[in-house]
Amino acid sequence: MEATGVYHQKITHFLVEKGYNVSIVLPNKISNFQRTLEVKTITDKSMSECITQFGLSRKLDNWKAPSTIYRNLQQLTRERDQIVDERSVVKNQKHAEETEAFPNEGTIKRLKARIILLNQQESEIKKEIDSLIDKNEELKNKIENICTIPGVGKLTAVIVLAETNGFELVRNKRQLSSYAGLDVIEKTSGTSVKGKSRISKKGNVHLRKAMFYPAMCAVKHDENYKQNYIRIVEKNGIKMKGIVATGRKLLELIFVLFQQNKKYDINYERKKAEAKLATA
Repeated sequence: MEATGVYHQKITHFLVEKGYNVSIVLPNKISNFQRTLEVKTITDKSMSECITQFGLSRKLDNWKAPSTIYRNLQQLTRERDQIVDERSVVKNQKHAEETEAFPNEGTIKRLKARIILLNQQESEIKKEIDSLIDKNEELKNKIENICTIPGVGKLTAVIVLAETNGFELVRNKRQLSSYAGLDVIEKTSGTSVKGKSRISKKGNVHLRKAMFYPAMCAVKHDENYKQNYIRIVEKNGIKMKGIVATGRKLLELIFVLFQQNKKYDINYERKKAEAKLATA
């Protein structure tokens, strides 16, 4: 079946509990497959047939229900994200009201009360997240390892693990980048067609969003990421490309450290280069 926000979840859990094998596919994959078929009319019936043909022609991974702790962490981190966005809107409204020629004191008072309420709710969510992690010693240790990466804090680590279900179905770094929508798309053909490379953005938006600020922090405080960032910006002249590339590298590093249960070694690349020279 297609992933349709949250609307596919109940039927998915029901089918798995009944012993059926279920595969969940991103809608853009079905859409791309549909273009290869001679289907001119788009209806529920024709798309159901398209999804069936896709499933028969591909070897798909079976969906696995997320563990309880990752499911709960995902719900909490997404709720917090909504609260942060709402608070930004309310703060902008408050600023606009205060800047008016004749501000309404009652409106300002209510906006301030909403901001206080949203701050309290965010604090409650953070406490719930901490409580869940403290109850799982293995997860707590792995998050501490991940947090040794420059720019990556506890909340970022939790979001990444919650959105990937502890990397349950992730086989390699390339697949992880694709799932996050951080994979690079190039459009070239011979010498006449050379489009600009860009990221697909067809993946988990929560993962992409979570890696933005850690990437900005990493290029400021870690020499390895700073040099890579400078090289990309000098080549393309676009700072955002350097930030996105850094975010992708950080996400892949989180995956590696989680799998190997290790802390970040800032001298890893230097040691790797020295070992390569020694064997040359």
